[in-house]
Formats: sequence, C-alpha cells, structure tokens
Amino acid sequence: MIQSIDFFVIAPPLILALVAGLVLLLDAFLPATPRVRTGLGLVTIAGLFGALAFVVLQATQARGAMSTFCVPSVLASPGPEVVQGPALCSFVVDRFTLVFAGLALAAALVIVLMSMTELAAGGIPVGEWYFLLLCTLVGAVTLPAARDLIMLVVALELVSLPVFALTGLRRYDGRSSEAAVKLFLVSVVSTAIMLFGVSLLYGISGTVFLSRLGVILSGQIAAPGAPGGLPEVVTVGVILVIAGFAFKIAAVPFHSWAADVYQGAPIPIAALLSVISKAAGFAGLILIMMTALSGQAATWTPIVAIISALTMTVGNLLAMRQRSAVRLLAWSSVAQSGYILAPLAVAQGSRPVSAAVAYLVIYAAMNLGAFAVVMLVSRTVVRNELDEYRGLVFRSPVAGLVLAFCLICLAGLPPGLAGLFAKVIVFREVIGGGVGWLALVMAVNTVIGLYYYIAWTARLFSPGAATAVAPRAQPATWVAAVGAVAVAIVFSAAPQSVLSMVG
Repeated sequence: MIQSIDFFVIAPPLILALVAGLVLLLDAFLPATPRVRTGLGLVTIAGLFGALAFVVLQATQARGAMSTFCVPSVLASPGPEVVQGPALCSFVVDRFTLVFAGLALAAALVIVLMSMTELAAGGIPVGEWYFLLLCTLVGAVTLPAARDLIMLVVALELVSLPVFALTGLRRYDGRSSEAAVKLFLVSVVSTAIMLFGVSLLYGISGTVFLSRLGVILSGQIAAPGAPGGLPEVVTVGVILVIAGFAFKIAAVPFHSWAADVYQGAPIPIAALLSVISKAAGFAGLILIMMTALSGQAATWTPIVAIISALTMTVGNLLAMRQRSAVRLLAWSSVAQSGYILAPLAVAQGSRPVSAAVAYLVIYAAMNLGAFAVVMLVSRTVVRNELDEYRGLVFRSPVAGLVLAFCLICLAGLPPGLAGLFAKVIVFREVIGGGVGWLALVMAVNTVIGLYYYIAWTARLFSPGAATAVAPRAQPATWVAAVGAVAVAIVFSAAPQSVLSMVG
C-alpha cells in the first residue's frame, strides 16, 4: 500500500527542515565572518516566517481537520465480513495543532533574535546552532499533529535531542557541559520510562493510533491482547507514560534538573526550554490523556491533580530562595507547569484543555519578555544576580519597564491583566470540575509567588550600585524584548482573544 502525502498539510515542518539543511550548507561554504553570522540568523528568521505563513494559511483555508499519512481502519464485526471504518491518520492538522505550531514558531522568532546576540562574540559555531535550533522546531511543530504513538515519540525526541548539543555548544564552559550532561541523562531516563509505558499500551491494544487506542481502552471494542477485559497492566502503562511526560515538563518529582540546566545553558536555550520544549511536552501529554487515555480518566486525573499541586508548591518555595535571575526563572517555570497541569485534572470535555493551552500561550509571552531582558543585563554584570538589577529602571528605562511588566504579569497583578486572566480561567475550570482542594492549593501558591516576583520588581526601582551600567546596544535582543512585551500587553488589553484562539 502506498500512502498519499498532502504536502500542504506538512508544509510548516517541511520548510523548517529544508531551511535547516540550507543553513548548514551555507555555513560550510561561506567564511566565518560577522556578516555571515548575521546572514545565517536572517535566513533562519525567513524560514520561521515561511513556516508561520503556512500555519496562518492552514488556519484560514481549512474548514475542518486536515490529515495525511492515513491507513484504512478495519472495525470488528460479529460476522465474517470486514467492516471499513474511518481512516486512521498519523498526522492531523486541527485547531489544537495550529495553536501549538504558531506558539512554537512565534517563540522561536524571539529566541533566534536572542541567539544573534549570543552568537555575536564568535565563541559558538553559528551554523550548528541554527541547524540544531531548526531541528528542534521541526519536532515542536510536528508533535501536536502526531496522532500515533510512534510519531509522538519520534517528534518528542526530535525536540529533545538537539537541545543537548545546544546546551553544551558553548565550548570550554564547564557549567554548560555539566548542564548538557544532566539534561541528556534526565531525557534518556524519561524516554525509557515513557517507551516502557507505550509498549505496554501497544501490547494490550495492538494499535499505535491514539484514536483507536482510546476506543479500546474505554471498553468500546475488545482489546486484541486481552479479549476478556482490560488487565491491571494498563494502569501501569498509563502511569509510566504520564511519568515520562512529567520529566519533559519538569513536574515534581522529576524537576530537580531544571535550575542547573537553565543556569548552565546559554540564555536563549534556557528560554527555549522554558517555552518551546515545555509546550511540546504539554502538547504530547494532552494528546495522550485526552485522546488515547480518555477511557482511563479515573486512573490519571487524581495523579495529575497531585502532581500539579506538588509542582506549583515546590517551584514557588524554591524560587523564593534564589538569588540568581536565571535560577529564579527556572523555578518559576516549574511552578507555572503546575498551574498549567491544574485544569487537566478535570477530565470533562474540551474546556479544561482550552484553559491549559490559554495559560500556556499567555505564559510564553510573559516569560520570553523576562528572559530577553535578562539576556540584555547578563552582558553588563558578572554573576547576573537579582541585586545587580537594582536601579535598572533608571539606568535603562525601557529594559526596566519591560522586565517589571513581565514580572507583574507572571504574578497576576494589574496592570498585567494577562497573567491575572490566565489564573482566573484555570481557577474557574478547577472549581467547576469539583477539585476544590486543588483550587485552594493554587490560591495559596499564587500568594507565595507574589513574594519573589514583587521582590524582584522592587529591586528594579531601587537605587542601583555605583558599578552598575546600562545594557549595551544589542538591537536583536531589544527587538525580542519589546516584541514579547507587546504581545503580553495585547493579551492584557484583550484577554478574550486568547480564549477565542484556543477554544
């Protein structure tokens, strides 16, 4: 059987893959000059805009879900005849896919702009950097479209594997190498755990397609591997798959790697881990739970609720103790994962998923703005600690105000209404789903989070040290910071636009 391929459906990841190859070729044949380094960044940005344009075209032209890599489905029947059902597809583009693809590509534009500043010094091979970054994006765009276990695992590893090299690409830096090794070990363990769970689910169901798996595990069709009913091993498979994804999103108890990796990695890669890698992990987790494991909701909803509560609590408590700006953002990112997980503990229709995705989209804009300013300041300070941000508003008003607005948004305080709106929609879904204790834990953690966000913001308006200087001219990172905060301001002014986009 030969499968037909719809190239319009797979255009975004295909463009990214082609541009990745082009960047590597240009780097191999062109001299390593500052102009070439800038040119490779511009080629990468052009590829991102091309992929983003196709995402917009798919959103405007598609009247329903588009799919490719499909095979016919054979349904069980009481007689000897064969009953053909709807086709089973490995790659599906729907609203869920488009939102995550758009988020990954928009975040990548900010990260590439930050990368142009990181690469300007010449200590990092530029071609390899952009090639690996584009490979990560191919996985991030493909993963939300994956509708079978094989493509899901391959896409998730395509997101993860290049990040190891990107983390350790800063040569002769011990912290960077240590961070790369830690990330590698954690990712290998998480992949092994997830693959073990996936193999158990496949062994019971006899299928890799998520929709078919959901039908079998909900009991509508007898499982080929267990005709008399679903065995207890299904519960083990469900737990192992969720644990594997919990590693990817740095959820407790699989969170300990986050701060060390964020601090050791180049700041653009820390931003990538906090937004693009996290978004890919959540996309896979949502697809698995809501499509393949919907019939096992009674098993995984209490697990997700407990993990959510522990993640937001541990992340916030550890963030309070930090003196490093990047480590604080790392533990803040862990806490934010707990907030995003909270509505997923309510397995009732699509509204909890929309709430989680809306929170993720708003969080991405706020966090990228904060990382961009941290990137600016890191070029003028020694240790990049919170005390070195004292008086930033007076030394560099734009950078100080951008960071202050992003921190206020993350705290959920006015005028950062985007963050407040994100927390309100999550609260609404958790309370509406009858998980009142989780809403109480989230309320307490929101108050805890106010402490370190406000403490950092207060430093921005405090008198600075005499040795502190204003951030130097870094045009690309300035554009990234202003662009990210502009999106956050739009979300604050029109928060319903986020729900209409993801709903």
